[in-house]
Amino acid sequence: MITNDDELNGTRARIAYFEDLLAQMRVTARADLFPSMASGYRAEIEKIQREILEYLTRHASQPSPAKVAQRDGVGMSNRVDPRRPEHHE
Repeated sequence: MITNDDELNGTRARIAYFEDLLAQMRVTARADLFPSMASGYRAEIEKIQREILEYLTRHASQPSPAKVAQRDGVGMSNRVDPRRPEHHE
C-alpha cells in the first residue's frame, strides 16, 4: 500500500521496470512461451496500478487505510502466543 509520494515514485519506477521487461520479452522470448512468461508480470503491473489509483484518488488530507487500521488496531491480534509461557499469580 502506497502511503506517501516517495512510495508513489518508487512504485511508478517498479511498473516501468516490469513494462521494460515485457517489452524485451516480446522480442526475445519464444512465441509459444511468451503468454505464460508475460502473465505474471501483467498481473503484477495491474495490481500495482490499482494501488497507485487508490493512492491518487484519496485526497491528500485523508489518512491512508493502513494508517487508519494501525490507529484503530485493526489487524492487531490479542491472541496469546502458545510458544510463550504465561505466568499467572
